[in-house]
Amino acid sequence: MSQMKKDCAYAAADLVKDGQILGLGTGSTTHYFIEKVGMRVRDEGIEVMGIPTSFQSSLLARKWNIQITSLDEHEIDLAVDGADEIDPNFNLIKGGGAAHTLEKIVDYSAKELLIIADDSKLVDVLGAFPLPVEIIPSSLNPVTKALEDMGGEVKLRMGKAKDGPVITDNANFILDVAFGKIENPISMEKELNTIPGLVENGLFTEMVDRVIIGSKDGVRYL
Repeated sequence: MSQMKKDCAYAAADLVKDGQILGLGTGSTTHYFIEKVGMRVRDEGIEVMGIPTSFQSSLLARKWNIQITSLDEHEIDLAVDGADEIDPNFNLIKGGGAAHTLEKIVDYSAKELLIIADDSKLVDVLGAFPLPVEIIPSSLNPVTKALEDMGGEVKLRMGKAKDGPVITDNANFILDVAFGKIENPISMEKELNTIPGLVENGLFTEMVDRVIIGSKDGVRYL
C-alpha cells in the first residue's frame, strides 16, 4: 500500500512546473508528494512555493526547503491532495486527517486540483468511510442532534496519543458521521453547511480536475 501511495505521489510531483504556486494537501499520500517536490527543488533547482493545508504539511515543506506562502499573497496554480473515498464523478470524502476545512479552502482556490490516492479509495458510491465534519466545540450537542435528524450515526473523534477529543489546527472538534450510502453528495455538502456551529464537512464535490491512482499494476491517470 505504501508503495502504491508513493508511486502516484511521485508521478504527481513530476508534473510540477518551475515557478508554480502549489497547494500542499495533508495525509500519508501527500507526504510523499511534498517529499518528491523537495527532492526536485534540491536536485533540479526548480523554484516553487507552497501553501500548506495543515501544520503537518507546513513542517514537512519547510524540512524540504519548499518556500511557504499564503492565499493572501498568491493564487494557487496546482493543488495536490489525497482522499478517503473517490466516486466515479470525482466527488470525494476527505477529513481522515482532520484537516479538511483548510484543504477545501486551498483546493477550491486552485486553478487545478489533482487528487492522488491508491486504488482502495475508489468506490461506486460514497459513504462507507464515515463523513468527517468540523464543528465549534460549544455546538457539540445541537450539531449532533441535527446530524442525527438527517439520519447520521455520530461519533466524536477521540485522540489516540492524548486524552480527550481530537483538536483540529483550527481548535475545533471533529465528528465522524456514518450516513450509509450518500446518493447525492452535491446536495448533502450544501445542506450540512447550513447547520449552525458546523464549520465544514468532508464532502468535496465538483472540484476535481484530475486523479492519479496507484495500484499494484502501476499508475493510472484519470
